[in-house]
Order: sequence, then C-alpha cells, then structure tokens
Amino acid sequence: MGQDNDPPEFSSGAYCSRDADLSGIKVIELNPQPPVSDYLQAMDFANQMAEKELGEVMLLSWYDLDRDFESPQHASECHQDSAIPGYVDYGIHHGATLKIDFEQGRFVFFYMPIDF
Repeated sequence: MGQDNDPPEFSSGAYCSRDADLSGIKVIELNPQPPVSDYLQAMDFANQMAEKELGEVMLLSWYDLDRDFESPQHASECHQDSAIPGYVDYGIHHGATLKIDFEQGRFVFFYMPIDF
C-alpha cells in the first residue's frame, strides 16, 4: 500500500446487492487486500476514487454495515417494507452518478459531480 494516504490495490467490477434501478449510475465494487479497517478509511479511499472519476463531488448518501448506520439518518424508516434501503433510494433520486461499494455492502457511498 505505499504511503498511508494511498488507497490499497482494488479489484473492480459491477456489483449491486439491492434490487434498485441503478441505470445511469456507475457502480464500482472494491475488495481491497487487506480490507479497509473502518468507515473512515473506506470513506477516504472512496472520496479519492470519486474525485478521480468525477472531479469535484458531493457525497449524497452512505451506509456503514459495521455500525448499521446510514446517511441521511433514518432514511430507511420509510422503506421498511421495501427491498431498497433508504440511503440507496436517496442517492438515486438526488442525482447520484457513482456508487462505490466496499466488500459487498460493508461500506457503500453514492456521489454526484459538482458542476460549476
């Protein structure tokens, strides 16, 4: 892994663990070796990758399976009977064009580019 701020080597591919319509959203699956240690490390790597893919970005929504925590908070409360979690629905319907998924849903991030 080079320096501490360099992301590890990843294997990439298309993956989505939910039955959501992700047409128009680029999906990147990451399985770093060694695995990321926590949400903060995953977010740092995801932010770096998103900026490489899209330029300046806004993180719209995310999920941390380790802590079972999502943003926006409580987004899934209105999706209790849905197969699509609230953070996924929020990202899709608020302009996400990139989904970065670590370790089959352990950490998931939805981004949109910021256009000036």
